[in-house]
Amino acid sequence: MVSRFIPIPDKSYFCCCVILFFFFLYYNEAVLSNVFIPTFIMITPKETLLLLIDVQGRLAEAVFQPEEVAKNISKLIRACTILDVPVLVTEQYPKGLGHTIDALKELLPGNLPVEKKSFSCCGAPEFMKQLRLCKRNDILVVGMETHVCVYQTSVELLEFGYNVHLVTDGVSSRTAENKNIGIRCIEKAGASLTSTEMAVFELLRVAEGEKFKAISSIVKE
Repeated sequence: MVSRFIPIPDKSYFCCCVILFFFFLYYNEAVLSNVFIPTFIMITPKETLLLLIDVQGRLAEAVFQPEEVAKNISKLIRACTILDVPVLVTEQYPKGLGHTIDALKELLPGNLPVEKKSFSCCGAPEFMKQLRLCKRNDILVVGMETHVCVYQTSVELLEFGYNVHLVTDGVSSRTAENKNIGIRCIEKAGASLTSTEMAVFELLRVAEGEKFKAISSIVKE
């Protein structure tokens, strides 16, 4: 005869079930919030810094669509100047690659580039010092090359807890393929993608006032 007795689990069994239940809820909330429901916060002038990476003589001439990239970076620099957004400039081994191109350098009087030999800007102690002094959490990234210095800098900035906003029409590499793969890898690492015009109007936020008029003229160039 089969017994109809059903054993009652002890207290430890119930405790394990409760713990597993809450762990399941916590894990799924984290997954949903970080993967399926990402949170995007728009940039503001008070929290943003423009990082100009290695737009130097010989390198700037060799990249894909150099004139277009330089033009977009110029627009961003001028817009950031109007909106009081600080600009941090780096140069990779300037003795060999040359200095920041004149078209951009003249827009940044008194701004001394940080010289580096590491591909990532974060590998230069002086860069990290200046970055921390600026006390900005959102970093607009432009420069070259996308798949080398821009990529490695963006990944390390993310690791340090900064919000990286890659300006896709303000970066380049010597080939379109390397530019594209650099952008994809930076996005996959956790950066947000933006464009020159998108970033400028996001910083501006309203269509009124003298700043709007000045920036609108720059964007229309």
